[in-house]
Amino acid sequence: MRDALRRAADPSSDYDLNPEAAPPDAPLRPAGVLAAFRADDGRLVLTKRASGLRHHPGQIALPGGKVDPGDADAVAAALREAREEIGLDPSQVRVLGCLPPHRTVTGFSVTPVLAVIDGPFAPVPEAGEVQEAFDLPFAHVADPARYRVERRRWRGGWRSYHAAPFGPYYLWGATARILLGLARRL
Repeated sequence: MRDALRRAADPSSDYDLNPEAAPPDAPLRPAGVLAAFRADDGRLVLTKRASGLRHHPGQIALPGGKVDPGDADAVAAALREAREEIGLDPSQVRVLGCLPPHRTVTGFSVTPVLAVIDGPFAPVPEAGEVQEAFDLPFAHVADPARYRVERRRWRGGWRSYHAAPFGPYYLWGATARILLGLARRL
């Protein structure tokens, strides 16, 4: 994974497949997400967002969120949010580096933080934000052939997006695009 971080890559965007829908450049709010792989088996920890959330209810996501005033940077935000959302102690997390930022349709510049979880870890989902915490095999996440382009109606038109479903989990949108970027670098 360290080699993947050394490979040059451009930032990604929810508009990569729909450039005509991109709004004019506007200030983006900084955010950080944690792409944390278990050291023992390489599985990636993900969450299914609670169905009652205002933004992205029920979607598969990397733990993370917006950079708060008390956060030093996107890495600190990702670590704080992972602790809040799934009970991941930052002392168990070995940060390897950051992937290029990803621009979302919701106005965030998301910095994906690539990390390894050392030692045993049993996620404890925060009921208000996370419906379920689970993990996916490294082989699925790291294989670009597992990702496909799909489309659906959105805001009166068709929107294309990346998806990499796995069993009952429909990995798509920003999370899938971020992980596809990693897979291509691996």
